[in-house]
Amino acid sequence: MLENNEPRQEYTETEIREEDRRIRHLRRLVDFSLSLIAQSPMSVEEAQKVVQGIRQHARHLFPGKEETFELLYTPRFRRLIAEKFSLL
Repeated sequence: MLENNEPRQEYTETEIREEDRRIRHLRRLVDFSLSLIAQSPMSVEEAQKVVQGIRQHARHLFPGKEETFELLYTPRFRRLIAEKFSLL
């Protein structure tokens, strides 16, 4: 709960729409990358490079939010790679 003397961040409609656009863009990239890894005859190293590229792009889209990517998307990539390459 915010105290009365703490500043409150207000966002404009434009900022909210831009953030939503970037979130949708990242989700599409993640979904595409998961499909690519699952359906392509690639090595585990190539799959890891795909994940690293998406991670770097996410950092560019959301500077300072690396932990969020690690919490939301890294487990999905790890699970798929482990299943595809029998790393369980």
